[in-house]
Amino acid sequence: MSVNRMHFYELSENRAPGDTGAISAASKWFLPGVKCPGCGATWANAAMAYPCVDLSQHPQQAEFVVPRPAPLQEFERLRELIRPLAPEGAPLPPGTRFGPLVGKAWGRFGSFFFQNPWTLLVRREAMEALQQAGIRGLAGRKPELSFRQKNGPPELMELQLMPYGMLHAQCLRQPLAPCSRCGRDGSELPEQLLLDAASLPTHMDVFRLADFESVLVGNERFKEAVQRLGLDGILFQELPLR
Repeated sequence: MSVNRMHFYELSENRAPGDTGAISAASKWFLPGVKCPGCGATWANAAMAYPCVDLSQHPQQAEFVVPRPAPLQEFERLRELIRPLAPEGAPLPPGTRFGPLVGKAWGRFGSFFFQNPWTLLVRREAMEALQQAGIRGLAGRKPELSFRQKNGPPELMELQLMPYGMLHAQCLRQPLAPCSRCGRDGSELPEQLLLDAASLPTHMDVFRLADFESVLVGNERFKEAVQRLGLDGILFQELPLR
C-alpha cells in the first residue's frame, strides 16, 4: 500500500481504569546539552533516545553519566565518541539519551505505558506478539527497574523508535531555519498536525517524527495489529496527510 493510501495516527496514553502503573526513572547515559555561540541558546533535546545503545564498555562512559550543558566543541567531541555505537545515520542532538531506564516502578501496567508523551514502554509479551504479526520498527531494551510488588512484576521493554517523517510546512506557524552551528530549530509544535506524505517511511510501522521527536506515530498496520491482539494502554488519533 502506498503512503498516500495508508492512514497514520498519533500515539498517546489511554489508561484503563485499573491501570495504576508509574515509573520514576532516567536513562543511564546522556549526551550533554549545548551552549551555542551561534544562536546563543542553551538547549537539549528531551525526546531522542536510543535505549539499545550500550555504553557499559565504552572507555569514556563516565563522561556521559551526568546531564549538563557543555560548550559546542565539547559536545561535538563527545558526540563523535558515541557515533560508532549508534544506529547508522541516527541523529544525535544535544541531550540524546542512551541505554536502559534506571529507577523504580509500581502499580498495574497495561500492554503499553507512556512514561511521558515521547517515551513508550510495552510488555515483552505484547512486543513479541506484534513482531510475530509482522510489525516493523519494534526494537527495545529492558529497563533496570525495581518494583514495589515482589510477586509477578511485569517485564517491560522501552521501545527504541527511530525518527522518520516530518510535518508539512503548511501546519507550521513560522518555519525557522535551523542554527548553522548547533542545528537547533526553534519551530513550535502546532496544535493541529499535518503530515508531509512524501516524507513518511514505507518500511516502518511505528516511529517518531524526525522534526518533532516528541510525536510518536503508527500506521494502520500497527493500529490494526494492536486492536486485533487486544492490547491496551494506547490511543490512536488519525493525522491528515498532504
